[in-house]
Amino acid sequence: MIGSYINIMSAKIEIDLKKKKKIVLVGNPNVGKSVIFNTLTGKYVAVSNYPGTTVEITEGLSNFDRERDVIIDSPGVISLIPKSEDERVARDILLEETPDAVVQVADAKNIYRGLFITIQLIEMGIPFVLALNMMDEAEQRGVHIDHKRLQEMVGVHTVPTVAIEKKGISRLIQMVHKAQNSNYRVDYGDKIEHALRQLSDIIPDIGVDKRFVGLSALSGDITIEEYLLSKGIEHELIGRIKEIVKETEQKYSQPLSYVITVKRKRAVDAIVKEVEQVRQEKKSALRDTIGKIAMSPLYGIPVLIVVLFLMYIIVGVLGAGVSVDFLEGKVFNENILPFVSHYILRYIPFQIVQEFFIGTYTGAPAGYTGYGIINMGLTYALAIVLPIVAFFFLFFGILEDSGYLPRLTIMSNKMFKKIGLNGKAILPMVLGLGCVTMATLTTRILDTKRERIIATFLLALGIPCSAQLGVIMAMLSAVSIKALVFVFIVVLTQLFIVGYCAAKILPGKTSDFIVEIPPMRVPKLSNILKKTASRVKWYLTEAVPIFMLGAAILFVLDKVGVLRKIEQLAKPIIVTFLGLPAKATEAFLIGFFRRDYGAAGLLSLEKAGELSHVQIVVSMVVITLFVPCIANLLVIIKEQGIKRAFAILGFIIPYAIMVGGIVRFILVYFNIRL
Repeated sequence: MIGSYINIMSAKIEIDLKKKKKIVLVGNPNVGKSVIFNTLTGKYVAVSNYPGTTVEITEGLSNFDRERDVIIDSPGVISLIPKSEDERVARDILLEETPDAVVQVADAKNIYRGLFITIQLIEMGIPFVLALNMMDEAEQRGVHIDHKRLQEMVGVHTVPTVAIEKKGISRLIQMVHKAQNSNYRVDYGDKIEHALRQLSDIIPDIGVDKRFVGLSALSGDITIEEYLLSKGIEHELIGRIKEIVKETEQKYSQPLSYVITVKRKRAVDAIVKEVEQVRQEKKSALRDTIGKIAMSPLYGIPVLIVVLFLMYIIVGVLGAGVSVDFLEGKVFNENILPFVSHYILRYIPFQIVQEFFIGTYTGAPAGYTGYGIINMGLTYALAIVLPIVAFFFLFFGILEDSGYLPRLTIMSNKMFKKIGLNGKAILPMVLGLGCVTMATLTTRILDTKRERIIATFLLALGIPCSAQLGVIMAMLSAVSIKALVFVFIVVLTQLFIVGYCAAKILPGKTSDFIVEIPPMRVPKLSNILKKTASRVKWYLTEAVPIFMLGAAILFVLDKVGVLRKIEQLAKPIIVTFLGLPAKATEAFLIGFFRRDYGAAGLLSLEKAGELSHVQIVVSMVVITLFVPCIANLLVIIKEQGIKRAFAILGFIIPYAIMVGGIVRFILVYFNIRL
């Protein structure tokens, strides 16, 4: 009866929502859309996957009128000509939901990027309002926007806002009810305009501006064909559209997508020139010089080495060292776990339930073993990974606000192109050195599904998290610097080989690499702390539940004997093929559950004198290339689906063992001493 009542109420709510007006928030990533969404909505908010995708969208009811309009927060986008699943979902929401109004949220200190979306919204023929958010940060950086002149030029209401302080929100709400279409128009040149007229003549009325559909087709957007077919357009007409696109392509030496982007860029340049004034800052010549050095093929490498060294100090020493030692040792092992254990052992009578929560207490200072969701899952998530991630996000914020990050993507673009990615892939790769699980989530910034698959694959294959990296570096440094460099080269070589092959096998092409280069600046502490707090909150909501789930899965597998079976089956390969002691099997197995524990298990063997120099090198190659931790596997399942996740897993395990065996053969056969 309760179930029936819930179904009836759900159906009633769905019917009511269909009667309400819809307002969609659109904008680039990190422009404050979510803050504006939270301000405009009440407590009735729902998060769900957009149908047929893994992309989450948030819906809520407005709190500024009696009608309680539906507010939809779409994914952050760079363009409405989709090159990623997020962008396609945002575009489809605009096409399918037929919103009554759109609020475009743009970053006032970077209106150049936002105006590309403004132009595309105009071309879609959708009534919208432009919110210039983060006006306070723009003023602090010497950027002044003449929003009245901007409103005149683009032909829609433009409202300055500081969403985090709720400034301008009342005005924005007023303008939402006055959202209007714009008559602004970009001239794409005679040849493209002629093609657009041809396309407009043959495309039937389908509820969206024909000019936008034509521009999407000319830009090479293959998803627009699927949209047209879903609207009942016949294949014969689709064929005619393709013919017009092909005829137009032949008139240009450059791809049409490039030509259209250049035309939009010129239109945006003209608008920005009219409405933006940037106050010249002191020592701009020095900052310009630093910015150029950071991108220089010659001097940029030493700068990168210095940056990576600073990251090691902040993330590796302060985060993975000092903070983890304090939180894991003092806070959790000496205080939280004994306190929680006391009450669990006292009030929960069943031993197996006790172990499910806190594992088994051995009496040692850090004596909680096993796979309890508190002693392993919560401790790992909050005492080990959280400080590393927090310090990494802090450092990441400094790089971001200083203007160095875009320069790093430019430096790495040529290298990443060889493996089917572009310069933006450096961001999840660098983040992977802090936490591979979090880095896998950030592959969403990449434009295409193909790029996200390759990046996820490479992160799982050969990017060690900081906790594991510290142990690896300690072991190899004890052998020699040559051993450390050797393993480093072997792992990088495998990343390149696998990435190159994946780029050749997976269909599709690398997306265009377009990045704006901001001036070099002195980072503002308040901005960095705000961003770090926001990203840590993201980590706590996204990743911590996964660590808890991983610990629960391991607990079940351990109790039913699956883990022992896997260990027994793996021993012959570890001993015979890799030439390692049988005890190393347990280290590799634990490495799947906690990467740093796997490396630490090998470290204990080395300290006990049970590993030779060759065995140390072989084991470090294998543990680095070996399977990702279970938390990362669960995130891969979430992002890529279970089939693709286990396909990645199925490749990595034998590949890591094969490479380890080859390394062992080379070192032994050629008697190489490291």
